[in-house]
Amino acid sequence: MSRTLVIVESPAKARTLGKFLGKKYEIRASMGHVRDLPRSQFGVDVDDGFEPKYITIRGKGDTIKELRNARKKVDRVLLASDPDREGEAIAWHLQHLLNIDPDEPCRVEFNEITKQAVVEAIKNPRRIDPSRVNAQQARRILDRLVGYNLSPLLWRKVRKGLSAGRVQSAAVHLLCKREREIDVFTPEEFWNLTVTLANADREKFKARLLKQGGEKIVVPNEERMKEILTDLDGRTYRVDDILRKDKTRNPAPPFTTSTMQQEAYRRLNFTTRKTMQLAQHLYEGLDLGKEGPTGLITYIRTDSTRVSATAQDEAREYIHKNFGPEFVPKNKRVYASKAKAQDAHEAIRPTYVSRTPEAVKRYLTADQFRLYELIWSRFVASQMASAVIDTTRVDVAAGDYVFRATGSIVKFPGFTQVYAELRDDTRNGEEEEDGVLPPLEKDEQLKLVRRNPSQHFTQPPPRYSEATLVRTLEELGIGRPSTYAPVVETIQRRGYVIRRGKTLYPTELGLVVDDLLKDNFPDIISSEFTAEMEEKLDRIEEGAAQWEKVLADFYQPFRQEVSKAEQEIGRLRLKEEEVTDEECPRCGRNMVIKMGRYGKFLACPGFPECRHTKPILEQTGHACPKCGGRVVVRRTKKGKIFFGCSEYPKCDFVTWDQPTDERCPQCNTFLVKKTALKSATYTCANPECGFKERQAGGSKA
Repeated sequence: MSRTLVIVESPAKARTLGKFLGKKYEIRASMGHVRDLPRSQFGVDVDDGFEPKYITIRGKGDTIKELRNARKKVDRVLLASDPDREGEAIAWHLQHLLNIDPDEPCRVEFNEITKQAVVEAIKNPRRIDPSRVNAQQARRILDRLVGYNLSPLLWRKVRKGLSAGRVQSAAVHLLCKREREIDVFTPEEFWNLTVTLANADREKFKARLLKQGGEKIVVPNEERMKEILTDLDGRTYRVDDILRKDKTRNPAPPFTTSTMQQEAYRRLNFTTRKTMQLAQHLYEGLDLGKEGPTGLITYIRTDSTRVSATAQDEAREYIHKNFGPEFVPKNKRVYASKAKAQDAHEAIRPTYVSRTPEAVKRYLTADQFRLYELIWSRFVASQMASAVIDTTRVDVAAGDYVFRATGSIVKFPGFTQVYAELRDDTRNGEEEEDGVLPPLEKDEQLKLVRRNPSQHFTQPPPRYSEATLVRTLEELGIGRPSTYAPVVETIQRRGYVIRRGKTLYPTELGLVVDDLLKDNFPDIISSEFTAEMEEKLDRIEEGAAQWEKVLADFYQPFRQEVSKAEQEIGRLRLKEEEVTDEECPRCGRNMVIKMGRYGKFLACPGFPECRHTKPILEQTGHACPKCGGRVVVRRTKKGKIFFGCSEYPKCDFVTWDQPTDERCPQCNTFLVKKTALKSATYTCANPECGFKERQAGGSKA
């Protein structure tokens, strides 16, 4: 009986495939990459066509030995690493180490780990694609050329242990550029006027000042607001115009890698790294009891929103059965991918829609379940009918002033039955009052209940979060789906960026390194250059460009820039550490402020003799509901944020939920916000109160 050796990357994937394939197949795992460029050497011969020097990765000797022994006992080998460039390169390295004929069809790939997909792939092996291998090889060598030339320069000019990279440096530059924009931003004052009005039945609603004399009104200061209020004294308020119409809201497309990372960060507070780790588990397969190891989602590194016809049909059938025919759109939904998308794989979706989150919940960890529920809900919603919103816009006249009120009610929920999209917070005081308006008629006279003038200031552009940084990297074409999470993690690990709450801040070190690169290597940090290089890598994969020429065109001018910078850049010094008045309790020295991975902290300057450190407590502005102390921001050992009393351990008040400026209507304690998939819950921080308010769509009215 002929036997086949199938090599995958991980034991979890091996277990899942083993369930589908019979005794004729032996499944082994390579445990990821088996060969790479050496860490301690440059490993690239730039004078001989950029020939790479690959070595066996340390610790992989036993794995390779086991694979070679297994190779001797079978009739053929199939290489089933992930279906992307990196997976193709892993298969190519295995082909070399196992002495598999280059012309032998040994490569199999599948977008989802289901029996149908795996069996079909096994029946149709192909030869390893040299163009895809060359594209990955060019990326690896390109990153080595940049890293091994710039990093030593940074060691000599700034500080040891630093690194630079083609994509990571472009990402840091985005953060530093935004920080500089914030530093020079000058806020401008403006005022809004909101009035509360009542109809004949004493039903109240709010409207905002919009126009005067037919022109949009801008109120720059308090003096102008006082003039308007005086001018409005004694005026009558009349319904001038009512516009009612149905507004259609379409569902969002199923997830790509980027959008999955963004939504998991916004809704679940998962870092990009955590999201990808959990998604990898769901893709490779988890033990579902009697079903055994089962892949729950399709491949997780994709920039495509394309969905197979089979998956669409299954989703439409599920929607018809569980929600009704009116929730099934007339035509199948097809979403256009971004212009630069490779479209090699489907969007991220559940392998079977019928496998609902609740059906598998008991087999998953809490975080695995939350991510699977997010992916499942997003996909099902993407195939559902649009929501129909009955919107009303009312203009109220007071002399030549016009106030506007808007309201809406859901006429048909459509996809929102499954997946309610979050709304971004509106900046610069332009939030809308969007509730349900009372019955109103044109020319109806209204009663003024109160006037509420409010001062605002324009806000600078917001700092990036992990989610918005990933979105920007994708929009600018910097990196690819497989690189987003590693880049975000690397720039924080290197100390160029810190995360406070959900916001990323460049450190002083990040700003200094960015200035050095901006002045001497503008191409390296340029988003246009980085995106152009990604396009060249795509052309290599398509067989339309030679990888050696792409590297040569980059390296010759780059090497000259490095040589010039080495001669012209002097030693750069970081700012002196800020000395505080707080004394070290161990040795009496005045403690200094240092920057760590999770932000600033106090440390004794006597290190290493004295190693005392102390966190700098970030105030939230709220009083502790238990003892009256201050509620401050704290972090776990892994950097996860929570909120607790500054008087700990005397007071044990803690909460994972974000404090808000909203007050409890029962006891006046501040409310905390917990955002879930379909709603946000506002709960009183006082554990003895019990007040709770749920808002649909994740935003508080």
